[in-house]
Amino acid sequence: MLTIFKERKILVSRVIAVLLSALLTVPLLSSCGGGSRNASVPPPVDDSVGRTVSDRTTKQPEVKKGLGTGQKVALLAGAAALYYMYNQHKNAPQEGAQGKYYLSKNGRVYYRDAEHRAHWVTPPSEGIRVPESEAQQYRQFQGYNGSSTGRDLAGIGSSAAPQL
Repeated sequence: MLTIFKERKILVSRVIAVLLSALLTVPLLSSCGGGSRNASVPPPVDDSVGRTVSDRTTKQPEVKKGLGTGQKVALLAGAAALYYMYNQHKNAPQEGAQGKYYLSKNGRVYYRDAEHRAHWVTPPSEGIRVPESEAQQYRQFQGYNGSSTGRDLAGIGSSAAPQL
């Protein structure tokens, strides 16, 4: 009876030793892998913290101060300005701040730099002055001529925009 107990004790300790050895080799073997394909794309960068995008936007049309007889202007801010900036850059051939802009599914606008890192775009706090005839298409969005009501950009996401 004593020999059966010793044999069973030795067998159990060997099984435990084999399992622990296998567990110790898992990190070693997993670190030797090739890495993920998604690891090559760095995470998005939020450029809206502490900066404005007025240096990244295209030059706005020069308009006269006040309303002259020739040209009326509308002020686009918030979602309206963001959508205007997206439409100005969505077909640009190059990358970067002056290049192609994308619209994400969550209603934010971003561009990709040379390293394919996403940079979120924020509209200038002072708004964008746009000729009224061109600004009519943004009437339904928040920020059109100082309006705090209207829709945001959520749900407008293009299928051509790459995933973030």
